[in-house]
Amino acid sequence: MRSRVVAVEPVLPAHRHAQAEIADVLAPLLATSPRGAELLRRLHTAAGVDTRYLALPLERYPDLVTRPDSFDATNAVFAEVGLDLTERAVKGALDRAGLEPADVDVLLFTTVTGIAAPSLDAVLVDRVGLRPDVVRWPGFGLGCAGGAAGLARLDEFCRARPGAVGLLVSVELCSLTLQAQDASTANLVASGLFGDGATAVVMASGGAAPGWDVLDHTSRLLPGSADALGWQVGSRGFRIVLSAGLPQILRRHVGDDVRGFLGDRAVDDWVVHPGGPKVLDAVVEALELEPLAVDRSREALRRTGNLSSSGVLHVLADTPAVPGRRAVVLGVGPGVSTETLLLEAV
Repeated sequence: MRSRVVAVEPVLPAHRHAQAEIADVLAPLLATSPRGAELLRRLHTAAGVDTRYLALPLERYPDLVTRPDSFDATNAVFAEVGLDLTERAVKGALDRAGLEPADVDVLLFTTVTGIAAPSLDAVLVDRVGLRPDVVRWPGFGLGCAGGAAGLARLDEFCRARPGAVGLLVSVELCSLTLQAQDASTANLVASGLFGDGATAVVMASGGAAPGWDVLDHTSRLLPGSADALGWQVGSRGFRIVLSAGLPQILRRHVGDDVRGFLGDRAVDDWVVHPGGPKVLDAVVEALELEPLAVDRSREALRRTGNLSSSGVLHVLADTPAVPGRRAVVLGVGPGVSTETLLLEAV
């Protein structure tokens, strides 16, 4: 019995800022010289991002990330704001699906921008009225691949439980990982690329509602790439690891991996993680796609920046589920890992 995605609810924080406005605030905060400030502005301009939504008002970040206890402070904000966003997303997704919180049997949670125990999904159970016997599986570390991986794992849960209703919740508050006075290229790139947001996805096993059937999925770890993408976690929180060689790693591996997974199955739509212009260009080249094939991903990047695990789910929400059309969902995360699904609209 196939599982079906019956609702996708993307949400964003209230604080929307233009890319140039963000650069003006971050340049003196992150750069250690006029040359570094100029580099930051060039990198922000090249990121393919026009606007981003932030967990906090922009003017609060300088004081927050320069505090001696900045990791404590930002992680507390993650718990507060992240819970509010996930509550909005879950209620919206269940409303779209015509379901009640008590209908949910399985809850998967993914993030890579904050840490809590109990994890936010445990607090969310009471907050939205989920059953106390809901099966929970919080995940950390999948990074930008977490949205696609979450869909695949939720499919496995739902297929193992005929008639089950599953809920995937992703929340990423990337702005809270800013590292003050870190003029590394990776940090400057990240400061112009990543944004904040959340998503909830409802999946049902054996349901009759329209949506996306999950036909197949696969996971890959790309060889020799463990140091290309991720975090170094220390006393001041999350310090980005972002290799300039990531696009070339994707060019070497993604084409053969995805073609091998698909075989002769046709694809109408490409739901690719909006990881940045160079990541999208690498996927287009590796898969020999028309540039227009990833336009929804480029538009999502332009509107909100890279939302890590939530990014590909926001693109899925923008993809019309026209019956009979097939879509590939492709996520890329630390490892370097890829998560690929084939969906069919019904």
